[in-house]
Amino acid sequence: MSEETKKTKRKLTGVVVSDKATKTIVVKVERKTMHPKYHKFVTNSKKFHAHDESEKAQIGNTVTIIESRPRSALKRWELLNIVK
Repeated sequence: MSEETKKTKRKLTGVVVSDKATKTIVVKVERKTMHPKYHKFVTNSKKFHAHDESEKAQIGNTVTIIESRPRSALKRWELLNIVK
């Protein structure tokens, strides 16, 4: 990947919640949004399936994932690095 391509792709940071599948991790990404009526912050979460070629990420790790080409029906992300 070139530097130009990396800048245009989305990056997300989340926690690995599953690593049972081969070369696949499930990352839970949480973001806080303000409720339109009550003006309180609400935590929204979403799970992303990401490709982990070297299978280094484990459950509980904080990781950064980046958009990639579709690798399967669910995998559209790949592991960029392990933060913690």
